[in-house]
Amino acid sequence: MRRRTPPPPAPLPQRDGVDPVRVRLPHGGTWATVREHLVERLTGATPGMVESMFDSGLIVGADGRAVAPDAPYEPGMFVWFHRELPAEVPVPFPVDVIHRDAHIVVADKPHFLATTPRGSHVAETALARLRRELDVPTLTAAHRLDRLTAGLVLFTVRPEERGAYQTLFRDRRVRKEYEAIAPYDPSLALPRTVRSRIVKERGVHAAREAEGEPNAETYVELSAHRGGLARYRLVPATGQTHQLRVHLNALGVPILGDPLYPEVTAPVPAGDFRRPLQLLARRLEFTDPVTGAEHTFLSERVLQAWESYGSWAGPRRDADSVRPGDTPVTRPATS
Repeated sequence: MRRRTPPPPAPLPQRDGVDPVRVRLPHGGTWATVREHLVERLTGATPGMVESMFDSGLIVGADGRAVAPDAPYEPGMFVWFHRELPAEVPVPFPVDVIHRDAHIVVADKPHFLATTPRGSHVAETALARLRRELDVPTLTAAHRLDRLTAGLVLFTVRPEERGAYQTLFRDRRVRKEYEAIAPYDPSLALPRTVRSRIVKERGVHAAREAEGEPNAETYVELSAHRGGLARYRLVPATGQTHQLRVHLNALGVPILGDPLYPEVTAPVPAGDFRRPLQLLARRLEFTDPVTGAEHTFLSERVLQAWESYGSWAGPRRDADSVRPGDTPVTRPATS
């Protein structure tokens, strides 16, 4: 069995808080040159971009030197380059730092901001922003929140300690509590623990419940209600994709502002930051695996629909008109 060569340190610095892309040339294949392989591999690049990067010396090897356009293909070789950053609409809300020490940073992420670079969200992510604002290029995320969910995210400062904090989440040794605003159903018996099997298929936006052994568990409790709205306390024991959104939808009380549940709606235009998903990662509790300290962190954010449903939903509806099963209305941006 061939031993995998560990990657050497990146020879390129971060740019705008974003790491350079690292590519390891695979074994097998019939590519004659590095350029030939990258042209075939980087299918998302615009025509001629890879060739232009080689011509400009923007693709480098482990020694930091530019890889020549005719450099022969070497299986196992690493190359680095900076991706062309997509045009991103700035998310006009701050990433608040709740706690910072030599080992971790706990941030209070706003709605609409991705946790880490992915797809079309790269520089406008919590990780890239914090790296720039705190001047901590080694910062990494120990876990992730959905882009539409606000609240607490744990980041690690030292690369050698990241695994210890990630293990906390893997082994379910972090107590997480969420808050959600959704329709009030007086016939819904709460509290209860919801268990089901959640499946997320590649290329499909929404997850779904399926037959089989449960892999998702959420404790659901009613915290308060008024008019047609309720505030729910959610304690997940597992971390399946969209778990809280799927479980509340299955109970007949889909979270306000959800563009996927109970049904997929038209995409919200870029730059439209109205009607955020009313889901908040409210609380994180864990024993620090490095220092041994007992940590409890609370989000300082407030879900808008509970404080002022009218300002969240707009003038056409009021809280008393919300009923179980209602689909939140998403209006297109106006010019």
